[in-house]
Amino acid sequence: MGFDSIWHWLILLVVVLLIFGTKKITNLGPDIGNAVRGFKKAMHGDDEEEAKAKAKAAAEKLQADPPPASTQSTTQEQRDSTESK
Repeated sequence: MGFDSIWHWLILLVVVLLIFGTKKITNLGPDIGNAVRGFKKAMHGDDEEEAKAKAKAAAEKLQADPPPASTQSTTQEQRDSTESK
């Protein structure tokens, strides 16, 4: 008796239905789907966290403050006014 016999599969199906019942079997599909989805999310979650950490580190890079713009324009105006006199 091989695995290709239709009677083998029908008897196996009846035994599985008797043991587990239809309610557990109907819940099996979504449960497996949620498990696979959670696994994929966990696998890709590490990559996303590393990318966020790199972006945060780049944003926190220390930079020198540029000179205030208002003092430069004020000194330039003062030079212009003294030259015109």
